[in-house]
Amino acid sequence: MPFGRSGCRWLIIATFVFATLSVPSCPAQTAQVLAPAIDRDIDPGIALAISATPVIDNHAHPVLPPPNDRTDRNFDALPVDHMEPETDPVAWRPDNSQLVLAWEALWNFNGTAPLDVDGMKQLTAARAKIKAREGQHFAVWVLDQAGIATMLGNRVAMGPGLEKPRFEWVPYVDALLFPLDNTVLETTPDRMQFFPLEERVRAVYLNAVGLKTGPKTLDEYLTLVVTPTLERQKAGGAVAEKFEVAYLRGFDFADTPRSEAERIYAKWIGRERPDPVEYKALQDFLFRYIAAECGRLGMPVHLHTMSGGGGYFDIAKGNPLLLEPVFNDPRLRKTRFVMLHGGWPFVREAGALLQKPNVYLDISQESLTFPPRTVATRLREWLETYPDKVMFGTDGYPFSDSMGWEEATWIASRNAREALGLALTGMLRDGEISRERARLIAEQVLHGTAAQLYGIH
Repeated sequence: MPFGRSGCRWLIIATFVFATLSVPSCPAQTAQVLAPAIDRDIDPGIALAISATPVIDNHAHPVLPPPNDRTDRNFDALPVDHMEPETDPVAWRPDNSQLVLAWEALWNFNGTAPLDVDGMKQLTAARAKIKAREGQHFAVWVLDQAGIATMLGNRVAMGPGLEKPRFEWVPYVDALLFPLDNTVLETTPDRMQFFPLEERVRAVYLNAVGLKTGPKTLDEYLTLVVTPTLERQKAGGAVAEKFEVAYLRGFDFADTPRSEAERIYAKWIGRERPDPVEYKALQDFLFRYIAAECGRLGMPVHLHTMSGGGGYFDIAKGNPLLLEPVFNDPRLRKTRFVMLHGGWPFVREAGALLQKPNVYLDISQESLTFPPRTVATRLREWLETYPDKVMFGTDGYPFSDSMGWEEATWIASRNAREALGLALTGMLRDGEISRERARLIAEQVLHGTAAQLYGIH
């Protein structure tokens, strides 16, 4: 499949034992694309099929290339880098041993994790050298190193260096869900930080339609703000819309009648501290309305379904089973929902929801947070039941000075390939699938399902 600056076809040459792929895309450009670890636990034929498939990364947060990287904050509507301290997973910590591999592969930097002050200065210098060399091509260069053909960038806005066909845009829609005064919802230190951020995004959306404040009626809000915002983003290249609402409230979306939503909106618009119960009912209506509009526009709805960053994240209310009434709503069957991050810790619950005809999931963030063998266990169960509903993903994100979006993407891409190889090899050796079936499933997970879902050719 052609991709890259010149559109040259990539030649994939697989090598074994924690190998990389040399992939010359044209005479002036060579990229190192990761292959899964090949040992007695991964079938070589499956490894070759995984290595040879152009990968679509279903979810990540790429940062603008230099010189805009230093000031870019649009990589997330709710950046998690300034929250109160939490207990980070081992994979996010500066002593993660995989960081050493990523530093060497990306920057040709040899260091020992965790880095001391002098080591961090050397890493920063090594990064700066590559960034200066690549310039506006830097983000594409990162994809090349991670073996990713196309990345879905979940960002407030895209920008120079993050263009099609290597990057696709998935904007945020949470700000449209909270049109009233949100101080009543700032119930934790994290949410005290998050809601002002959402209000900034909402202000941008209002300004784009020529408004400073929300309209006086719900009908005007829907017709002048919500639908035009979605249509404008679609026209601007968005292939899906993202809710990270689990950081802001639970998934328990009731089916509020429109007449009740209209009453609540008219009662509280422009007033301080709306009644929390009534405000929730309004949000419930808006969620279904937005989801229905996304279905009309042909844009899948992405949902954060994993225990999220921050020590106050409400894990229980992020159980994807709470979304079942939404998935079962006949009015929303044209809307395709994607459970990002596979629902952890509710991975089996998420897997069961794949029986809904309009529900999918990806392994983004799981492929970074957990070792390949752990991911392979849950991945195998999903592939044994609904293989055409599972997608590759990294959740590449600027986590820290030690692990930028570049390292996170590289590590997660490597782990995801290995996990997929382990899962398919187990299924092959247990007689569940043929070698050809294993190849087809690998192609679906890495490319085919996402290509069909988003119309990526």
